[in-house]
Amino acid sequence: ITHKTYHAATMNAVITAAANQARQKPVKLSHNQEVARLYRKSLKTLSSWVIDRDIFLEDATNLRSRFDSERGCSNAKAVRLLKEGKAELFEFTHPDPYCVPFMPGGSLFMRNPPPPLEICFPDGDIPADAPKHTLNPDMSVCTPETGKVAVGSVLVDFGKKNME
Repeated sequence: ITHKTYHAATMNAVITAAANQARQKPVKLSHNQEVARLYRKSLKTLSSWVIDRDIFLEDATNLRSRFDSERGCSNAKAVRLLKEGKAELFEFTHPDPYCVPFMPGGSLFMRNPPPPLEICFPDGDIPADAPKHTLNPDMSVCTPETGKVAVGSVLVDFGKKNME
């Protein structure tokens, strides 16, 4: 091993370790939660492909009927259908998916973030009715219950257009 190869491997390991620290840990989902997320992602993918609202509603109804037709199937078939559904979703993924303008990748993302109260009131006389909550980079309120607490460092992946 040359010094240059060793240095590159060490740097890659350091960067990977830093990214892993910033990423939120994935939670273990039940089968029903996985199906609900697959359905929701399918609707979002459909909305990226279909512009006309009437056509979208018709296709969304067809999609819902596909999900409902397999409700209550055997466990082995459910696992197979979930795997096939994820593969189909991957196949139809839009190359430039629609995202809400104030989310990562949107045109309004962090355009007008609120200034810190210390800057607005340098004398320290903060009014009692001033908001006392912290905002995430997507301008949603930080709450531990939702798992979206961007206090400290947050990894914003502009390639996937999301926060981790």
